[in-house]
Amino acid sequence: MNKTTMCLWYKGDAEEAANFYAATFPDSKVVAVHTAPGDSPGGKTGDVLTVEFTLFGSPFVGLNGPDIFPQTEAFSIQVHTETQDETDRYWNAIVGNGGAESVCGWCKDKWGVNWQITPRVLTDVMASGDKEAAKRAFEAMMAMKKIDIATVEAAIRGEKVGAA
Repeated sequence: MNKTTMCLWYKGDAEEAANFYAATFPDSKVVAVHTAPGDSPGGKTGDVLTVEFTLFGSPFVGLNGPDIFPQTEAFSIQVHTETQDETDRYWNAIVGNGGAESVCGWCKDKWGVNWQITPRVLTDVMASGDKEAAKRAFEAMMAMKKIDIATVEAAIRGEKVGAA
């Protein structure tokens, strides 16, 4: 059993969000749905209060509450991808389901949760110790919304790249 569980605040639609995540990401599922035993500022007796779910095997709980705590970019879920197809699939699922594009691999789902869809080639070069290659990859990434792996790889090799 994990000692920590990430809790995300939703405005009454935690179950919808958890079902979307479970259908979109591998090793993800809705584990349990719990209803409120009494009235609260965010709902009535019997309303869905919390939803336990996993994302890529990590435990989360969605808490339904009143519209007082908005999601912000100060918190995001980072998903490491291996291929452009995987990057595209997750990005397009989030953005295409009422979400919004941002920059540098960030997007926001329709519930306001922020995501970083980050190809591993980008994080690997940042950790490689090759400061020049990391700088070129970083500069290429800064011009992107969804990360284009071929452009990042070209930048790492020192090839001239344009905005993706």
